[in-house]
Amino acid sequence: MNKRSFLKSLGLLAASSPILALDFATRYNPTSLLPMALLRGQTVGIISPSAASADRMEYTFAKEAMEAMGLKVKVGSNFKNRFGHLAGTDEERAADFNDMFADPEVKAIICLRGGSGAARILPLIDYEQVKANPKPLLGYSDITALHCALHSQTGLISFHGPNGSGSWNSFNANQFQQLFFDQKLLSFKNEVTKGDDLVAKGNRIQTLTKGTVEGKILGGNLTVLTALSGSIYYPDFQNAILFIEDVGEDPYRIDRMMSTLNLNGTLGKIKGFVFGQCSDCKPGSGYGAFTVDQIMDQYIVPLNIPAYIGAMIGHIPKQFIVPVGARVRLNADQGSITLLEKVFRTS
Repeated sequence: MNKRSFLKSLGLLAASSPILALDFATRYNPTSLLPMALLRGQTVGIISPSAASADRMEYTFAKEAMEAMGLKVKVGSNFKNRFGHLAGTDEERAADFNDMFADPEVKAIICLRGGSGAARILPLIDYEQVKANPKPLLGYSDITALHCALHSQTGLISFHGPNGSGSWNSFNANQFQQLFFDQKLLSFKNEVTKGDDLVAKGNRIQTLTKGTVEGKILGGNLTVLTALSGSIYYPDFQNAILFIEDVGEDPYRIDRMMSTLNLNGTLGKIKGFVFGQCSDCKPGSGYGAFTVDQIMDQYIVPLNIPAYIGAMIGHIPKQFIVPVGARVRLNADQGSITLLEKVFRTS
């Protein structure tokens, strides 16, 4: 995933009005806004708010996956557009986003894919429209920018999970149906696989600091999250549980981004921590390279808060659908995240 292409532009945007951004982020703390429940047979909208797809079959896969779960599908007017590496201009992608929230027929919004570029449309989103018509939004990776903005500007609970064109295996599909259709208070715990080995190795967790804690869960992709630092779209992490994941980042970059979370005060505010999967984040060649484990030991262990790494969150086929902004209980000993309250409203 190429996310670094928009970091400089975000930095310039934040730097243009740093006092306003920091003041707004400090004083604005919206209460949770529950999206309306999604029922079988209703219509979902599929949009592409980030990068363009190089494979036209991704559109087909996303549509068929939703239909296989008993849903009708409506696609954005600019769904297949292209502007450079983006799925249309900022205005086109924002228009599809706003139109889906305004459309009474559409009951939930599924993002086709991540990549980069979602942060560019944040100033163009109609947040009053979102508050007037709260709907579930699902996606991950670059969609973290939308999760953060929706929470910071409206309090809406959104869902960090499979993109429309991603893997809709039985694990993901069953979880989607239990969470969205049945509205169960799920407990997210890794599906540990042993295979033909003496010990289970797949999906194992590491407890950094033992303990149990309750709080609002916030976060997403580490690269995208830190790129929003200093902007009005960066969430308030006071007493929150932070979850992060990433892909294809050298550990020295992970260290730099964890340093940002430390310097901007985020790590000093949180009371629980979960690191999902950092896919393809191995140390490069050279003397003295840190591992991701060592970086977590340096930044997270000294906080002395319940924390574990290895959750099924991130760029992996089977992944948790995390309701961003929901109240959860984190059990770092067991490696579990349990919903404490309903994340949908029915009227």
